[in-house]
Amino acid sequence: MPFALWSILIAAFLPLVWVGVAKFGAPYDNSRPRDTLAQATGYRQRANWAQQNAWEAFAPYAAAVIVAYVMKVPPALLNAAAGVFLLARVAHGLCYVANLSTPRSLCWAIGVGCVVYLFVMAGMR
Repeated sequence: MPFALWSILIAAFLPLVWVGVAKFGAPYDNSRPRDTLAQATGYRQRANWAQQNAWEAFAPYAAAVIVAYVMKVPPALLNAAAGVFLLARVAHGLCYVANLSTPRSLCWAIGVGCVVYLFVMAGMR
């Protein structure tokens, strides 16, 4: 199975990393998790926002990888786009937590570019 298909699983777990950062060491009430996160401040708040953005980015990415795979985009191109997407999304979350808004936006754009690239490559097949 190509790395790109495994990357869907990795991308699915990225939001859990950021919510872990948001919750770790904070007073947390598991009976009201959304209230607890809604009251977060500082890096914990930004980590929660990174989690939300990671969920938003997941569905289009997963669809793009699957469509590109089904349309037989060459594995090297598929895997490269998957690797760049994952690196961009990890960097996006790190920039979010560190409050680096311009680099964060650049990382977001790179991730979106990978999704568009995969759909375009699939469409050209």
